[in-house]
Amino acid sequence: MFKKILIANRGEIAMRIIRTCRELGVNTVAVYSTADTESLHVKYADEAICIGAPSGKDSYLNVSRIIAAAEITNADAIHPGYGFLAENADFAEVCQSSGIKFIGPSAEMIRKMGDKITAKESMKIAQVPVVPGSDGLVEDVSEAKRLAAQIGLPVIIKATAGGGGKGMRIVHKMDDLEKAFVTAQSEAEKSFGNSGVYIEKFVEEPRHVEIQVMGDQYGNVFHLGERDCTVQRRHQKLIEESPSPVMNEALRDKMGDAAVNAAKAIQYEGAGTVEFLVDKYMNFYFMEMNTRIQVEHPVTEEVYDVDLIRDQILVAAGETLAERCYIRKGHSIECRINAEDPDYGFRPSPGVVQVFHTPGGHGVRVETHAYAGYKIPPYYDSMIAKLIVHAADRTQAIERMVRALDEFIIEGIKTTIPFHKRVMQSEVFRSGNFDTSFLEKTKL
Repeated sequence: MFKKILIANRGEIAMRIIRTCRELGVNTVAVYSTADTESLHVKYADEAICIGAPSGKDSYLNVSRIIAAAEITNADAIHPGYGFLAENADFAEVCQSSGIKFIGPSAEMIRKMGDKITAKESMKIAQVPVVPGSDGLVEDVSEAKRLAAQIGLPVIIKATAGGGGKGMRIVHKMDDLEKAFVTAQSEAEKSFGNSGVYIEKFVEEPRHVEIQVMGDQYGNVFHLGERDCTVQRRHQKLIEESPSPVMNEALRDKMGDAAVNAAKAIQYEGAGTVEFLVDKYMNFYFMEMNTRIQVEHPVTEEVYDVDLIRDQILVAAGETLAERCYIRKGHSIECRINAEDPDYGFRPSPGVVQVFHTPGGHGVRVETHAYAGYKIPPYYDSMIAKLIVHAADRTQAIERMVRALDEFIIEGIKTTIPFHKRVMQSEVFRSGNFDTSFLEKTKL
């Protein structure tokens, strides 16, 4: 087991990792920007080192400073959390060359799955269903038009190095294709430093369903069921649940087997998520693989009674998963509580939190780095908490979430709590019969 783990992240995920490390008897090192001096992860870690100015490139994305912090504190492993450097193959490589264990997959695995085109080709070889589309990058508008005519509209243009909806455009009419193609390329270049895009058939009325996988260093790979992430805004997840309300055992087995095959195809190590689109005919298609822990991992932890961060660390330390047995029980829902004003286009609402009272009771869990008096910086993601509930079934989980949201009091800033209440009380959400355009179609 590692003696000391440096956490190359901030916020609630840094707190989450610190808690598991304490239970394992492992010391922790927090790194932080000057904007995060008062953040809880800085206070709770055994050691803390400031690594730069508020901007991500000057701190949480600065590889040399993070490695220096690890060497100064004699950390023998680094946990990247999610976001920032979590899926950066170069960072994983630098960790390895510095004699520091990167808690996650190898640089080679990250590269294979990080590039959407390479990932799609790997999935075809592993016989995982993929959405019809271009075989590689689409270089110009004329090629894009030819492919769109061949595949059939609507199509979606995606950045090969993309994520979070950046460099992504849906085209319903051929007249709109040229503008969408150029815009997607430009946005991809600005966001990822890579203007490469590809084209796929746009799956209509899709659900976004992902499978959690865990692999060890000995070739063992297991899946821990699915998470439904269909409630989204501009391709950003807002609410996640497990199990999916559209899933049946036959489909779960098929998707689970496909996800395991995908992970085994690249000899995957650690926690990963294979994301699929499920159409209205219950066909499923590979979308991408995230080679890290996901924001929404707690709903899987609740229904399978497992600590995924603990398993990540144990796998990285060389433990086998051969004897693991994962059993699903009940239903879990997670609401992402963001410092945003949902009544004004979800505009960011940074500032000082004056009151912060979290809900409690049976089956209620809160992951957060915020507290009364905490100043939310404007430089990072607006999520300040995750509210997770677990109950015997979906109906009870929804009612528990409504109760917990009523108890969650945050004053001084605007949050998405009122929005989540409206979703939970929506008959469409309660029916379980909706797709990724839920917010556009539903009056809340």
